[in-house]
Amino acid sequence: MTEPVVEFHFDFGSPNAYLSHLVIPQIAARTGAAIRYVPVLLGGVFKATGNASPAVTLQGIQNKGEYQSLETARFVAKHEITQFKPNPHFPVNTLQIMRGAIAAGRLDCFDRYVDEVYRHMWAEPKKMDEPDVILAALVESGLPAKELIATSQDPEVKGELIANTQRSVERGVFGSPSFFVGSELFFGKDRLRAVEEEIETQKAAGVER
Repeated sequence: MTEPVVEFHFDFGSPNAYLSHLVIPQIAARTGAAIRYVPVLLGGVFKATGNASPAVTLQGIQNKGEYQSLETARFVAKHEITQFKPNPHFPVNTLQIMRGAIAAGRLDCFDRYVDEVYRHMWAEPKKMDEPDVILAALVESGLPAKELIATSQDPEVKGELIANTQRSVERGVFGSPSFFVGSELFFGKDRLRAVEEEIETQKAAGVER
């Protein structure tokens, strides 16, 4: 039986990506699938596709924003999520912390970096686009803060984030969270059940796409 390739294309600025991040371990445990995180710059995705944040697209639409808040509350309750608060500084420019994710991969602290930056964004919200705030948050988390910040300025790191974003768009991504199970694209935290079903379908078929 061939395990499907599963990718999570994420940006720290998306609260729905954070909520997905909290649920992904459960899917991995149930299916045995390894889920690879792919850092992308959501601002770049939006620019390339003509999309925009719900904070923009929902302006002036009666009831839709309130309904989305209701769905978020349902998702949080269903998955017994206790560590989530709206970030009062939203939207946050995530360029530096997304470059930091690429840097963390090179410094062998990617998983912890992702967990901790998400915590500082959506569990204990901070203005994670200010250099001093980013530095203090990384230090508090016990991460190699100065090395991460220095490495994030490497032209190759910057280029890798750009390349990730371009490839993601070319494959059909228009926002975050986005998931690929093999070549099959799923968008949004509300498609996690479909992601899990597709993992099982591809496992049963012995397909790696």
